[in-house]
Amino acid sequence: MTTPARNLPQLLAEAKRWFDDALLASMRAAGEQPVTVGQAAVFAALDDEGTTVSALARSMGVTRQTAHQAVHALIGMGLLEQSPDPASARSRLIRPTAEGARVHRRAQNTLRVIEGVLAERIGSDAVAALREALTVPPGEPPLVDAP
Repeated sequence: MTTPARNLPQLLAEAKRWFDDALLASMRAAGEQPVTVGQAAVFAALDDEGTTVSALARSMGVTRQTAHQAVHALIGMGLLEQSPDPASARSRLIRPTAEGARVHRRAQNTLRVIEGVLAERIGSDAVAALREALTVPPGEPPLVDAP
């Protein structure tokens, strides 16, 4: 029996998992506090002015409860802090602490090195083409009728 070819979403998910595994293992090997993939994703969704948990959840594509759990775990680790949102008395803004900012910079540098490893394996032209293709706005998701 022939195994069906993996579709593009499966391939993208596997590639993301490869980067996540490399990043988290590299950070642990460097002596950083272990975090989950979901906790690491919080940092990618933060903006410089601070971000509400609701905005983090929307950006990450998870429930507010899931984002809240990740944020509070990171607060407990000393990587994030929360402060009142001047625009809303009911909201709190989430920001990295100085330690969280340091760890995030290290993670960004680590990802650049991991991307370099990928370029060595598949070629820098392939990585550049992949980056270019993935940065083109795909537009609204299509509604299709497949046979």
